[in-house]
Amino acid sequence: MQKLLETFLIGLSTGSIYALMSIALVLVWRSTRVVNFAQAGQAMLSTYIGFEIATRTEIFWLGLLFAIAAGALLGAGVDYFFMRVLFKHAVSGPAAVVAPVIATLGLLGLVRSIVGLVWGGEFKSIKAPASTDGFTIGETTIPFSPLNLLIIVTVFVILIALAIIFQRTNLGLSLRASAYAPEIAQLAGIRTARTRTIGWAIAGGVGGVAGMLNTASNFLSPYSLDLLLVFGFIAAVIGGLESMVGSVVGALILGIALTFILNYVGTSLVFIGGFVVLIVVLLVKPDGIMAKGRARRA
Repeated sequence: MQKLLETFLIGLSTGSIYALMSIALVLVWRSTRVVNFAQAGQAMLSTYIGFEIATRTEIFWLGLLFAIAAGALLGAGVDYFFMRVLFKHAVSGPAAVVAPVIATLGLLGLVRSIVGLVWGGEFKSIKAPASTDGFTIGETTIPFSPLNLLIIVTVFVILIALAIIFQRTNLGLSLRASAYAPEIAQLAGIRTARTRTIGWAIAGGVGGVAGMLNTASNFLSPYSLDLLLVFGFIAAVIGGLESMVGSVVGALILGIALTFILNYVGTSLVFIGGFVVLIVVLLVKPDGIMAKGRARRA
């Protein structure tokens, strides 16, 4: 029973980090209908910037703020200087579908190469903002630490903040209108191009948080966020690819499932286990678990 509870708690923490990447992917998908495979590279670069600040100042939270700012600027820059140009030249036919996928994959490789040239390929670590020692209850220590709890709380604070932005502000209304009916939004006076850039910026900032929290509990390298991208994308599909709430629910389901596989089956099946979970969920709900009424969700 104790091991079962420990597995569940660790799964919540792991799923929370997946949720951040999943939210970033959903934000871009909703605004441009592009699966941004470069999100891992954007998050990685912003995390390296946060790493530099956190290492030099020995203040994790300051590094986190810089990672968020760098991620937002990078996300906005990718949309403004890269994706807008691409969409102007690939407006119809197969190119309009394939070009964004190839472009974001190419951008991922470019960012990874730049990071490798500047910081090298060795593993780096950041001092965690909270203890990584498990909580002690009586004479028993469980492998669930204050850092794990901090990760869970951080994700839900971000989700609440984004929900407020999307549901209670004019910016949120513009973002939703630009995503679901861009032509009508333009007729209503909304500058959809600028609004989409803001969406990319928000996604970039969230990706920076994901990278910093992932690095606090693991390590940082030019390839360290690739698996996070894969599981974040799986979580987004499980959630329906439209809903931020769905992406979080999907990420928590995935995180808990993979932790159970890790603890009760074996490490060799964790990666393939993610796709098994995806297939099982889609067999039950082909459009994702939050597909029903998703247009009304955050």
